[in-house]
Amino acid sequence: MLGLPDGIRACLFDMDGVLTRTATVHMAAWKRTFDEYLRAGDPQAPLFTQLDYNRYVDGKPRADGVRDFLASRGITLPEGTPDDPADAATVHGIGRRKNELLLAELAENGVEVYPGSLAYLRAARDAGLATAVVTASANGEQVIAAGGFADLIDARVDGLVTAREGLRGKPAPDTFLAGARALGVEPAEAAVFEDALAGVEAGRAGRFGHVVGVDRVGQAEALRAHGADVVVTDLDQLLDGGAR
Repeated sequence: MLGLPDGIRACLFDMDGVLTRTATVHMAAWKRTFDEYLRAGDPQAPLFTQLDYNRYVDGKPRADGVRDFLASRGITLPEGTPDDPADAATVHGIGRRKNELLLAELAENGVEVYPGSLAYLRAARDAGLATAVVTASANGEQVIAAGGFADLIDARVDGLVTAREGLRGKPAPDTFLAGARALGVEPAEAAVFEDALAGVEAGRAGRFGHVVGVDRVGQAEALRAHGADVVVTDLDQLLDGGAR
């Protein structure tokens, strides 16, 4: 019924872009942040693109996204500290600027949950599967609460947990492995649901029982290449047997 192999006892969901329609908000916040930084140094600098987001930022901890994108442009900045102000020319300063823009957008417009994903989440719970959200976002608790599906989630591994426990971010499998531990299952007994290339890599690296790629931006082939067993454009396709 859920489109999963036999033996799967738990579902580990990325949040942004899988359960909630916040990936576009993240992209917009990153674009404004990076464009302002790049053009301040060089008015002719190429701007941040959707492809940059997909390759270097999506699914990763905030600081990793800053480092990896800037490295792609040959830029290295001091790390700074998490207390750096949003105008600091440091990794943490740029990350803070992005988060301020994101929170302002969420406060103004709220959180939209994908209906198909919510239907799948409810079906998984009705079938007796354990569920966890595994996200790089440090705002995981707030987004889940704003989306109104906290009662459908058994465990949460977010950016705050990642920092507290010293976990490596995606594409390392650490956060998904922590999610499996929180639910009391082995990786082979859990399915990973991800829209980010780094996320499906993490699912494959952790040797999870099934990796579902969720294609929201037209990158189905890349999701498969990075480790997805199947690709859907929305999770309710799995209920209909429509995985590709």
